[in-house]
Amino acid sequence: MVFPSLRSGRYVRPSLTLIAAGGNFGAPSANTLEAFSLICVTGQMAAGKNYICSQLEKKGWLSTDLDLTAHKAIELCREEILSAFKDQAEACGLAIENPDSSINRRNLGRLLFKNPALLARQESIIYPKIIELTKEFIAQNKGKKIIINATVLYKTPELLKLCQAIVFVKAPFVTRLLRARRRDHLPLLQILRRFFAQKDLLSRYKAAKSEETPLIFIKNR
Repeated sequence: MVFPSLRSGRYVRPSLTLIAAGGNFGAPSANTLEAFSLICVTGQMAAGKNYICSQLEKKGWLSTDLDLTAHKAIELCREEILSAFKDQAEACGLAIENPDSSINRRNLGRLLFKNPALLARQESIIYPKIIELTKEFIAQNKGKKIIINATVLYKTPELLKLCQAIVFVKAPFVTRLLRARRRDHLPLLQILRRFFAQKDLLSRYKAAKSEETPLIFIKNR
């Protein structure tokens, strides 16, 4: 499988490296992913997960983005989120309810980012809904090749165990940094904080996955 490079005018055959397998998969090849029907595509911020998913979609795969699923889950759990966090947010000078009654995800994120206890509380509220919505997507597309595009799928073992393989997208630090600045227009310090928060992402997947689930690298230059 050949993916166009994320840099215009160049092409790259990703390095597909199978580093853990419980079955007889043999040596990795360009057709490694064709053996599976449900995979997780993951990786650190700005590594190129969405791009890889878009290329697989051109080959017939269907992709569900768990960031977007989380947004939907937040709105579906709106009342519980407001009950749990509104008072604390207001005490910090943050409004987590927009004038149209939707949740202000940016301010909610500011409240939760530096408080692990509050973040865990939010996850306990929305993760069951994320699991429900994702399983509905899988059921509605039975018989098709499906990608779960997610950074922290290891936090939902119920979904992770459904995946027949984990595809970890990697890119050099500087490349990721430049992409993040260009794409998200965030302050450098904020990007670096997000990078730091994800520094152990690969090890978390290694610890969370079953021994039988292969872990595949796609390296973007």
